[in-house]
Amino acid sequence: MSRHSSAKRIEGKVALITGAASGIGRAAAIRFAEEGANLVLLDRDRQTLAVVCREAEAFGAKTIAVEADITDEQSLAEVYRKTNSAYGKLDIVFANAGINGTLSPIEHMSKEEWEMTIGVNLTGTFLTVKHAIPLLKENGGSVIVTSSINGNRVFSNIGFSAYSSSKAGESAFTRMAALELADYGIRVNAVCPGAIATHIDQSSKPKPELKEVEIPVEYPEGSHPLEKGPGEPEQVASLVLFLASDESSHITGTSVYIDGAESLLRG
Repeated sequence: MSRHSSAKRIEGKVALITGAASGIGRAAAIRFAEEGANLVLLDRDRQTLAVVCREAEAFGAKTIAVEADITDEQSLAEVYRKTNSAYGKLDIVFANAGINGTLSPIEHMSKEEWEMTIGVNLTGTFLTVKHAIPLLKENGGSVIVTSSINGNRVFSNIGFSAYSSSKAGESAFTRMAALELADYGIRVNAVCPGAIATHIDQSSKPKPELKEVEIPVEYPEGSHPLEKGPGEPEQVASLVLFLASDESSHITGTSVYIDGAESLLRG
């Protein structure tokens, strides 16, 4: 039984989660399992993904673990074929995988560095959603995209031009998809986290040239007004669960900020 509620909100539903081996993706996988969902979990880290599967299975969930690159269209298409073969349906997609990528002044950022971040974050989200649609159209469902406060409310992180552009693009894509897919009963929403205690910073590749474009900013004491520190992945997972469940049945095309008012201070 879920430690959060006696009523399981997504019991029997099938959820696919990208970037599921750590951070927000892992927290969502565990929370979905607690709430009765069966899972398809994608990540590039096979070993850690296997650990998450065992954690989810302890709650009675069925799991499929797939080592996959979300920028590889053929690989993603095969994941959805496996999903259909194993479960015969798909109800929830959490397009969560992403990287910070290269942090660089625009002047010093290479085309390859730009395309890597856009490719994983924005194109990867597009491909994840695109190939889910045929399955989701059968019974309707919910798509949740992990965007960010960066590129939406916050533009003060110097060097994040590629990352912020990808996250702004994800928010726009969410709105376009929500309208296009509404007739099929498919809802599409985005979550926009602020600072969350995850390992995404390990995917950051700062360039020394960042020092050339630093803009000194003096913030008021403390940068996270609500809880005085970064949020936890489990808090984001609770929001994702709400958007995945029928409790949010009239919500689509919306970006929900989850940052403890951080972006209101820094925007």
